[in-house]
Amino acid sequence: MSWNESRDCCRWDGVTCDLLNGHVIGLDLSCSLLSGSIHPNSSLFQLHHLHTLNLAYNDFDYPSSIPHNIGQLMNLRHLNLSWSHFSGKIPKEISYLSNLVSLDLSSFYGYGLQLDERTFETMVHNFTNLELLSLSFVNISSPMPMNVSSSLRYLDLGYTNMRGVLTESFFLPSNSLETLKLSDNDLLKGVFPKTHLSNTLLMELDISGTGISSELPHSIGTFSSLNILNLYGCQFSGSIPDSIGNLTQITELLLSYNHFTGHIPSTISKLKHLRILYLSDNSFSGEIPDVFSNLQKLRGLDLSNNSFTGPFPASILGLTHLEYLDMSSNSLSGPLPSNQSMLQKLTSVDLSYNSLNGTIPSWVFRLPLLSSVSLQHNRFRGLAEEVIKTNPTLKQLLLSNNQLSGSFPQSLVNLTNLETLGISSNNITIDEGMNITFLSLSSLFLSSCELKDFPHFLRNVNTLEVLDISNNKICGQIPNWFSGMRWDSLMFLNLSHNSLTGHLPQFHYYNLQYLDLKFNFLQGPLPSSICNMSSLILLDLSHNYFSYSVPHCLGSMALLTVLDLRRNNFTGSLPPLCVHSTSLSTIVINGNQFEGPVPVSLLKCGGLEVLDVGNNAINDTFPSWLGTLEDLQVLILKSNKFHGPISTCQTKFCFPKLRIFDLSHNDFNGSLPAKVFGNFKAMIKLEGEDTGNIKYMESMSDSPFVTSYEDSVSLVIKGNDIELQRISTIMTTIDLSSNHFEGVIPKTLKDLSSLWLLNLSRNNLRGDIPMKLGQLSMLEALDISWNRLTGKIPQELTRMNFLAFLNLSQNHLVGPIPQGPQFNTFENDSYGGNLDLCGFPLTKKCGMSDSSHVPQQLESEEEGESYFFSGFTWESVVIGYSFGLVVGTVMWSLMFKYRKPKWFVEFFDGLMPDKRSRPKKRAQRRRT
Repeated sequence: MSWNESRDCCRWDGVTCDLLNGHVIGLDLSCSLLSGSIHPNSSLFQLHHLHTLNLAYNDFDYPSSIPHNIGQLMNLRHLNLSWSHFSGKIPKEISYLSNLVSLDLSSFYGYGLQLDERTFETMVHNFTNLELLSLSFVNISSPMPMNVSSSLRYLDLGYTNMRGVLTESFFLPSNSLETLKLSDNDLLKGVFPKTHLSNTLLMELDISGTGISSELPHSIGTFSSLNILNLYGCQFSGSIPDSIGNLTQITELLLSYNHFTGHIPSTISKLKHLRILYLSDNSFSGEIPDVFSNLQKLRGLDLSNNSFTGPFPASILGLTHLEYLDMSSNSLSGPLPSNQSMLQKLTSVDLSYNSLNGTIPSWVFRLPLLSSVSLQHNRFRGLAEEVIKTNPTLKQLLLSNNQLSGSFPQSLVNLTNLETLGISSNNITIDEGMNITFLSLSSLFLSSCELKDFPHFLRNVNTLEVLDISNNKICGQIPNWFSGMRWDSLMFLNLSHNSLTGHLPQFHYYNLQYLDLKFNFLQGPLPSSICNMSSLILLDLSHNYFSYSVPHCLGSMALLTVLDLRRNNFTGSLPPLCVHSTSLSTIVINGNQFEGPVPVSLLKCGGLEVLDVGNNAINDTFPSWLGTLEDLQVLILKSNKFHGPISTCQTKFCFPKLRIFDLSHNDFNGSLPAKVFGNFKAMIKLEGEDTGNIKYMESMSDSPFVTSYEDSVSLVIKGNDIELQRISTIMTTIDLSSNHFEGVIPKTLKDLSSLWLLNLSRNNLRGDIPMKLGQLSMLEALDISWNRLTGKIPQELTRMNFLAFLNLSQNHLVGPIPQGPQFNTFENDSYGGNLDLCGFPLTKKCGMSDSSHVPQQLESEEEGESYFFSGFTWESVVIGYSFGLVVGTVMWSLMFKYRKPKWFVEFFDGLMPDKRSRPKKRAQRRRT
């Protein structure tokens, strides 16, 4: 408003003029809500006498580049264009400004200011007077300059993709640096200087998120001027030296997310100016020293995720300025101190995941500014007997997984402003007559308690967003008052693992995102109101008795990610899923009565990871078109009416991420297609793949309080049908058992080197066992029983060092059983039905004949005999048996009547060869 042409421009806001000649030498338009962009020919660049230009914290249009004409302002001493949405390449002309004393081009993350390596080198060379350089979030991607200007006092190159190795000389006392920020350049390596640097001027050192590592040297104590030391998320190890106590001027010490070990040195008590102490996510152990009485300026203390033991340090209660306290995920034990707390400014306390016990003292709830208390996963048995007065600031209280018992604690009733209350996994009951009023309650967790009914006080709550009353003893129908509640904000509802019966009522929670009703006794059709829940992300109705067809509207829910209907009585055809939705990642309908084909609409489920349609009555051929779904990891079609051969995909990449492939118990036929197995790239162990880090498939939740849905499947593992509650990302299985596959076992299976389970049993496979199957070094279970395999067991199979289950029974295998570390652990039933196998663990020794095995001994006899026996079929056996029964009956009658007539005996003696001559004749035939 002051920029009025009728006034002298030297009086305008943000304009500074030289008092002697009237030239404009300063222009400060920071935080002025400027928008648009700077034109290359702007009159701004005619201000040749300008010493200072500050355009920081404005809102220039994106993308808006820094004009090349910036190089015309040769007299500039101070240039600040930070945080104003500039993007693109920083012009090389900026390096012409050799008189600069300060330059700040800091950018917002992701806005893409770029500085090429040559321009950066020129700037470092030309800016000999530079004292301040801030380029945070500018993409430089250059080596770290070792010879920075000796005049530099402030250097911020955080988030710039710098690389290289820092040497000790970078920290030498001759350097005038007071502030050095190199955070989040993970390609920047080096070690901390071990040289004593008593003359250093460094006051702030931030190398967080870099690759700088090694142990923290004793020389750290020589950085006596340090106010801030930030080593967050580096690779430091070893213990903290006692010399840390020499940093008497330090205000912030951040050592979280490293590999530090040992104890906290007691010398830390000397740091009287300390305001922030973060030591979380390391491997510290031992008791926490009770030395906090001297740290009266401490505002934030984080010791979480370590291995601390012993009691809670009582001296913490005297920190009058402490605002944030986190000691979670340790092994602290014993009760909390009951003496009066001085934590009058504390807003958040987290002591969860420890072994604290006893009674929760009343001071925890009486602190005037406290908004969040997290004490879950401890061993607390009760709360203080005193009735807690209303605390208007307490918003979040988490007491789950303790040993609280009895009725709902009366001392919590007065916390009327609570927004989040968690008391799951306690022996808590809620009396119907209790007067509980939580007017602002948004999240309530009461799972795994002793509830026998829906909490009646919920009738007075209209603000719920999250409700979890799962795994209780609630039985009967869902009451009308509950289903009739108008919870317009309710997003998460979990009633699973109860004993609910009857039909599912018409819910009116139209903003619901997560609905979990699994493991109940609900029945009947799904209500039409399910179609009005257009925001559903997860729908889990598994393990109930729902019946009738599934509403087609489920295929129109644009946000639906998880659909789990397993173990119900649904009938009819599969709904056309993904007709208007492409968000589905998990579809599980196992254990119903669905019929018809697999809907082709699944082709639109571009993000589908799990498809389990097992144990239904689906009648279809192999849906090879599913191979175009590039994210599909689990495909289970078992126990249906699928038929025909396994056809190959028409696309170049087919099932590229498939890891669980189960077609068992169907009517598939034809040969096993080697080409299909060759497409299973996810079953091939790639070089550099980290198989030691086991992760599990899950659909993530955006809510920090809502448990993620974990994908689960039922597989036949080592001969047993086992339901896996979680699917690890390293589990790879192929189960084609109980079909009508023919031909040989494809040799391409050898390439699936990360395969964990292979089951080809109960088919009509022929030929030898491929010796190259021995290359499946990760295989733990192999079942190829009940086929028509011949030949010897390959010795190469003994290379399978992880093989824990083997079934080769009911084939036509011959020869000795290979011996090896794993093979020596298998018992007889792994080889049963192979009459010509020998060796351990069988009782039959190799090289010895077995007179009881007559059919095999006759193999070398005349061709006529072999041909005669090979002609037997089940039909001929039945006919012969019937005829023989009649003849035998007549003969028996004659013998009984005539007392073994001589003609009968002579007739059959003539047919049978002399017993004494049999061995001689047989030996003669063998020699021939």
